[in-house]
Amino acid sequence: MSEDLNRFIESYDPIVPDAKGKFGEYGGRFVPESLVNACTELEQAFNHHWHSKEFKDEYLNILQSYGGRPTPITFCANVSEMLGIKLYLKREDLTHTGSHKINNVIGQALLAKKMGKINLIAETGAGQHGVATATAAALFGLGCKVYMGEIDARRQELNVFRMQLLGSEVQEVTSGSKTLKDAVNEAMREWVSRVDTTHYCLGSVMGPHPFPYMVREFQSILGNEARVQYSELVGGEPDYVVACVGGGSNAAGTFAGFIKTDSKLVGVEAAGGAALSHGRSGVVHGMSSKLLQDESGQINEAHSISAGLDYPGVGPEHAYLQETKRARYVSANDEEVLKAFLMLSKHEGIIPALESAHGLAWIMGAAGAGEIGKGESVLLTLSGRGDKDVQQVLTILRELKNT
Repeated sequence: MSEDLNRFIESYDPIVPDAKGKFGEYGGRFVPESLVNACTELEQAFNHHWHSKEFKDEYLNILQSYGGRPTPITFCANVSEMLGIKLYLKREDLTHTGSHKINNVIGQALLAKKMGKINLIAETGAGQHGVATATAAALFGLGCKVYMGEIDARRQELNVFRMQLLGSEVQEVTSGSKTLKDAVNEAMREWVSRVDTTHYCLGSVMGPHPFPYMVREFQSILGNEARVQYSELVGGEPDYVVACVGGGSNAAGTFAGFIKTDSKLVGVEAAGGAALSHGRSGVVHGMSSKLLQDESGQINEAHSISAGLDYPGVGPEHAYLQETKRARYVSANDEEVLKAFLMLSKHEGIIPALESAHGLAWIMGAAGAGEIGKGESVLLTLSGRGDKDVQQVLTILRELKNT
């Protein structure tokens, strides 16, 4: 059954980190002694199984029969006419659980089973990774505990209930900014005390090696599919490939499929959490990357209308792609994102996740300013559906109406 998906990855030629897990000067493994063995064990297990035909076939079979892959590419005729460009969406919103997150957690949960682990722990911001992890835990018969910042839990109450419905425990984090950064902190502390029985199912291309590389590889099916599908549907390569960036997993997976093409790669951060636009090199959550920090090196809080992009750092591969100028990173503010959310919903009948709407917001501005030329093609990864964000957007619109 996996043959249909195998054809998408035949010509995959990825960037590989060095022996220390670094992309250039970024990445690596900065963890306490108690986690060194756990990271080494995970690296060895991943390298062994990822290059095993048996593991990869099982992984792809589950993505196809359970996860809903391959997801299609949709041409947005109405928005394209309005903007004067050709806009295509890679529809990760159509996967099981409603986002690209399922690609990664199926891979990690399957790997955890092979390693003899009986529990998963995870962090989540917008809740999509938490829901996907809870889903995979239910599928594979694993225990599951998800850490979520108290503020994010209030913003994404529906996803909290979904995780609980799937049999997972949700631990709200009340320290720090009470958002994604603090959820990662608590999940890593939990992992230290339970490494023998528990796998930390990290949700993005961040953290200590091998997580940035491993998560990118599990998400690369997204970009590999898109490259082949676009060639078959349209011919050639898109002029622009665009994805939103928080930690950066959907963008890393998308870019992986186009890294050796001539397409311009554009990652769009939240204006209030733009680590690549305004950050400096530093270390957080076990990795070296670009971070929002003050002159003393203290981590600054990030802000975004989207809980999934509310993170003060970014995955190390993105910092490397920016430094080597293979990808460009820009930002969109909350007002622009809200306009993009409403535009795609009204004119295409597709409600995007607020995270994905960051990508569309930049496209709208760039097309309006002539940066994206008339008739040029843009492929945007629609990383998730916006059902989770509808109540939040309704509240915002009501508040705006009353001011």
